[in-house]
Amino acid sequence: MSEITFQEIQTAARRLEKNAHRTPVATSDQLNDIVGAEVFCKCENLQRVGAFKFRGAFNLIGQLSEAQRESGVVAFSSGNHAQAVALVAKRLKIPAVIVMPRDSPAVKLAATRGYGAEVILYDRLKDNREAIAKQLSEKRGLTLVPPFDHPHIIAGQGTVALEFLADIPDLDFLVAPIGGGGLISGCSIAAHAIRPGIRIVGVEPETANDTFLSLKQGKIISTPLSRSIADGLLSPAPGRLTFPVMQQHLESVALVTDAEIAEAVRFMLIRMKLLVEPSGAAGVAALMAGKVPGLRGKRVGVVLTGGNVDPSLLGMMLISKDDNR
Repeated sequence: MSEITFQEIQTAARRLEKNAHRTPVATSDQLNDIVGAEVFCKCENLQRVGAFKFRGAFNLIGQLSEAQRESGVVAFSSGNHAQAVALVAKRLKIPAVIVMPRDSPAVKLAATRGYGAEVILYDRLKDNREAIAKQLSEKRGLTLVPPFDHPHIIAGQGTVALEFLADIPDLDFLVAPIGGGGLISGCSIAAHAIRPGIRIVGVEPETANDTFLSLKQGKIISTPLSRSIADGLLSPAPGRLTFPVMQQHLESVALVTDAEIAEAVRFMLIRMKLLVEPSGAAGVAALMAGKVPGLRGKRVGVVLTGGNVDPSLLGMMLISKDDNR
């Protein structure tokens, strides 16, 4: 395993300093009352491309050689990583090819194409997206930019916690959603380097609980194709690099339902005036639903990972409070 160090995260922060937004931290008295703790929300929904993924993509692509840049990059993603790679490539004047599922949210497909990337669609029920991307990499000489399982990606995502703890240094908990584990891995390395006693809690949809099962069984477990409104959290298994990091740093993984996620999306939009996509709202969902024990009276940081929600899905979440959906 390639060791990702705190120093690499600090280096990534310097690389990102004039390229990524330093996102704000939001609070809500009502959210504090619901949770019974002081809650601080790191607003990565306000990052470039509307998601934390820009950080890792820039940190990796920014280190490519001139020859690699001329050849271009390829990535596979359901949406936010796709947009991040596309925008970074545009800013650095690098060709980009993105492999995306046909059922990706229309807003994410449109944004990825809008940044100038070539989009290749696949059927997530039949095709292997990583295999398609690797074939394109070999055929066209493109550099593969994976969504989470790469040291430079993990280090870039870890800058979220670096900023968070610089602004709110005395957090007792750090809560973040888990897809493949790149964000929470980088953040946990940074957080424990800065504040060794901080407790790290991940959040997954109940229907996509691969990290929860993997940590419980002590080995990487792959789950069947899952469905959830949190489309960015549907990676079938934690990464080869991210899993041992999560084993070392995570206290627990909370599981949330789609109804709980939708309630968090509604709350943040209506009460906090923050547009957060379902994947990005999973952490707040876990807090509001009482899925993280030991919070009362504590200072809790939660990462709002993205804000790229399909308008039609947002409309359905805003008008529906059917918990059996």
